[in-house]
This record gives sequence, C-alpha cells and structure tokens, in this order.
Amino acid sequence: MQNQTLSQAGAFKGLYDIIVRLRAPDGCPWDREQTPMSLRADLIEETYECVEAIDEKDPAHIREELGDIFLLVTMLAYMHEQEGSFTVADALTTVSEKLVRRHPHVFGAVKVRDSVEVLDNWAKIKVEQEGRKPKDSILDEVSRGLPPLDRSYKLQKKAARAGFDWSEVKDVIGKIEEELGEVNEEILHSNTVEVPGTSAGLRSSDGSPLEGELGDLLFSVVNLCRFLHVEPSVALQRTNVKFESRFKHVEKRMKETGQEMKQGNLAVMDKFWEEAKEK
Repeated sequence: MQNQTLSQAGAFKGLYDIIVRLRAPDGCPWDREQTPMSLRADLIEETYECVEAIDEKDPAHIREELGDIFLLVTMLAYMHEQEGSFTVADALTTVSEKLVRRHPHVFGAVKVRDSVEVLDNWAKIKVEQEGRKPKDSILDEVSRGLPPLDRSYKLQKKAARAGFDWSEVKDVIGKIEEELGEVNEEILHSNTVEVPGTSAGLRSSDGSPLEGELGDLLFSVVNLCRFLHVEPSVALQRTNVKFESRFKHVEKRMKETGQEMKQGNLAVMDKFWEEAKEK
C-alpha cells in the first residue's frame, strides 16, 4: 500500500510539474493564455465525455477521460496558485479535511443507520461546524449554475427528501399525461402561423404559453427519472449517442443509394433508420 501511495504521489507530482512547465514564461503559448473563465466550457465538456466513457464500460477510455479531468482541475488550481489566491496543496488539503469532518461515522464515533442519516448529518455539519448560513429554503442548496435539466432533477430530489413526493410511479406517469394533454390543448388553442420547411407547420405566435407548458412537461419527465432513480442527463446523453449513430447510418445508406436527404425521401430514410435499429 505504501509503494502504491508513493507511486500515486509521484504520478500527481509529474502532472503538476508538467502544468508548471506549460504555464511558465517560456512554456506553451496556448496554455499560458488560458484562464479559469476560459476553461469552464472545457471542464463541462470533459466531464460529459467521462460520463460517456463510463456508460460504455470501457476502462481504457474512462482512464483517459479521468486523466483529462485531472489535467483541467489541476491546471485551474495552479492558475490560482500563480495568482497567490491559494495553492494546489491548499485545495487538496481543504477537501481532505472536509471529507474527514463530514464523515464522523467513519472517522469518529458517530453512529448512523443509513445513507439518509449520513446526508442529514452532512447538512448539520455544514451549518454547526463550518459556519455555513442556514438556507431560507432547502431548494436554495441547489446551485443556480447547473444546467436546467440537472437543476430540475436536484430541485425535485430536495423536495422529495422533505416528503413532497408522489406515492407511486403511476401517479408520476399520470402527471406526465396531464402535462402532455395541456401541451396539446395549448397547440390547438394558440394563434398559430405557418412555418415553411417544418413538418408540423405550426408555432406559437408569442411563444410564452406553449413554452411554459412544454417546460412543465419536461419537468414532469425529469421527475419520473428521479422517481425511478435514473439520472436524466445521463439518460438523455445515452439517447443522443444512439440517435447520432442511427442517423449517421441513414446518411451513409442514402449516399450509397444515391438519394438525397430531404423530406420527400422520408419513407426511405425511415427504412434505413429501422435497419440501423436492427443492427
């Protein structure tokens, strides 16, 4: 175990030293130009790529994507070290101390029955030991910086922990059906205009009522995901990958048969889509 720890420490020092070199005055121009603000999108993108690798259950791919995240996180911390705000070691020490402090059932004598008690203790420690200001609402604990899909999921989880939840899955599905009905009703009763080039040929004249109903529908579907313990963003990403693969197959087959990708050839494209599903 000691040799493994030394190896891990050496590997991290190797990464740190490379980042220091890249950010040096005679280092890489691109790396030196980067700032915490400029790397925000990269951090999000690499995180989703890591999620995709985990879905694929490909250890080699997971290792590579985790390495990319380590790179970005270490570089972000080193940027602040360069500014004199804090060091990389400070960031690591802070999270280590926090983990020990928030797990008294592991590193202390506190007893817990289940993960629910673990989370309850976690929240109390943040206020009582760390001096965090109690939130006016439990929903205030959910970051407003999250993507809307992820934020709605976490808002619902917080509400459910307070007992604000459905009893059975059939009730959640019923709510989706209700919201879908309201979307249909809004479409039928909205003032609509024709939009050239669309299959439906309809859109809301001002957008807001229909937008609101569609938002309610999406929120209800996210709630079903939460009720069934499925991460909605992960599920959607899985479907994105599936759609991309099947659509590329359709493009390839249309090209092979000398046919154009257009609405008039939808029946042919649909045939190739089914072909992709069979594969």
